[in-house]
Amino acid sequence: MNTEEQINAYIDSQPEIKRNDLTELHQFIQRESPDCKLWFLDGLNPEGKVVSNPNIGYGSRMIHYANGDSKEFYQVGISANTTGISVYIMGIEDKHYLKETFEKNIGKASVTGYCIKFKKLQDVNSDVLKKAIKMGIEKN
Repeated sequence: MNTEEQINAYIDSQPEIKRNDLTELHQFIQRESPDCKLWFLDGLNPEGKVVSNPNIGYGSRMIHYANGDSKEFYQVGISANTTGISVYIMGIEDKHYLKETFEKNIGKASVTGYCIKFKKLQDVNSDVLKKAIKMGIEKN
């Protein structure tokens, strides 16, 4: 399967509410950045062990490690989790920026240094969430 087929299969495998919310977010990100690189990470490490939830990524950025290594990774990611959906905004230098900028007005969501987690899309202010996503796409 190619990346788009993996993404579609992943979204289709979700319960209806998560499927609809993931579809809406996926379509929004693709409209905002139609030429961005698509990623699908199945959540397995090289040994086949589950290390994270599967996730869909958008865009491309380089991660530089303290030991001098670097690797390509996505800028924005979305993932279903046990209680809802996580939106990852990668590459923010200030680990307080996302929380300080978006938590107050986003609605029922948990905001960390790089993640916005919520149960259902209808629980959050979608304009604020989309502003955070756009910032993540444009920032890198």
